[in-house]
Amino acid sequence: MILTVLQISCRRLLHNRVELLLTFLVPIAFFSIFAVIFGGGLGRGTTPKIKVVAVDEIQSAVSRHIMSALSEQESLRFVRENNASGLNRDQAMELVRSGSATMAIILRTDQEQLAAELMADASDQVAAQIVSAVVNRSIMLSEAEYQVAQLTDSEQDDNENQVAANETVDPNDESFGIEESLQRKVEIIDVMGEGKANPVVSMYASGIAVMFLLFGATGGGGALLEERENQTLDRLLSTQMSMDQLLLGKWFYMSCVGVLQVGVMFVWAQFVFNVDLLGHLDGFLMMTVVTALAASGFGLFLATLCKSRGQLNGLSVILILTMSALGGSMVPRYLMSDELQQYGLWTFNAWALDGYTKVFWRELPVEALAPQLAVLLVSGVVFLLAARVLAVRWETD
Repeated sequence: MILTVLQISCRRLLHNRVELLLTFLVPIAFFSIFAVIFGGGLGRGTTPKIKVVAVDEIQSAVSRHIMSALSEQESLRFVRENNASGLNRDQAMELVRSGSATMAIILRTDQEQLAAELMADASDQVAAQIVSAVVNRSIMLSEAEYQVAQLTDSEQDDNENQVAANETVDPNDESFGIEESLQRKVEIIDVMGEGKANPVVSMYASGIAVMFLLFGATGGGGALLEERENQTLDRLLSTQMSMDQLLLGKWFYMSCVGVLQVGVMFVWAQFVFNVDLLGHLDGFLMMTVVTALAASGFGLFLATLCKSRGQLNGLSVILILTMSALGGSMVPRYLMSDELQQYGLWTFNAWALDGYTKVFWRELPVEALAPQLAVLLVSGVVFLLAARVLAVRWETD
């Protein structure tokens, strides 16, 4: 009898495509996604480049050499050429605040010694450490090379042995003052999170909220399939109610539930984790409403696409977890390569999280939310129209 149970279970698994996908293909797919994210790419061990701008307030030969060395670093990507348009400290800081750059490198003097300030966006908790190490190393090597280059021809003739040693100079050699450079202060200044109450928690709350919005919407859309199976849908359509009215009613209901769902989460975050919800209420409401509309449209589209509740459950798990992984709900997008971040823009999660980041982290005016609001609203309408087209088969059956 045990063998019979095993045979029946195996046959059921082989004839259930959704269960086969969830059992064998989904683990491979998610392993591949996270391997690409944390491995930097397929078969590559590279890390994503950090977007930076640099300002040289010293304008000396050494500082220009440091700027040149920084521009050649593979781990950095300059969003603007060094001082190409007279970039100053305030302009560089504004680029960081707006999200155009993750870090601003300011070369300055500190007690007549060359030093650096890093204006950081603390939402990227890895970038500050990487850039700090790169800048410190560039300062040390540039100063060592500059001092070697300053040796005069006469000094090279009189000190031939010393010159031979200098040609293979070690950056840690105390004769060039590099030991002091090792102790040089590279100051990291948080220009985003300072003075805010738990802004990072609000970003994590946004990622979780969007993911569960999608799960809730597909669950609500599944009610259509249940009504179809128990013939409630046929009885509704036999009245004066049209399919357009039914889908619009479902869309608005699911959107309202989604807004309440996210609202409750952020109210909890306000009281328990000191997230400043009331101070950003206008931007929060705008982002939450359009995200709920988009998620609800997506849920109705999946429901009309599938033939049974079981098929919907399997497909929704695959799609939502994939979108959450690529869109930033599971892993911060700054850890991803530029190419993977572009792929993430095909998900609800990426656009919604970018909008919530502008609201709670960057504290930008609501006008700055226009791209995110437009994409999410258009997506919701498109999915609703697609659901209406697919629902025609229920009217003709």
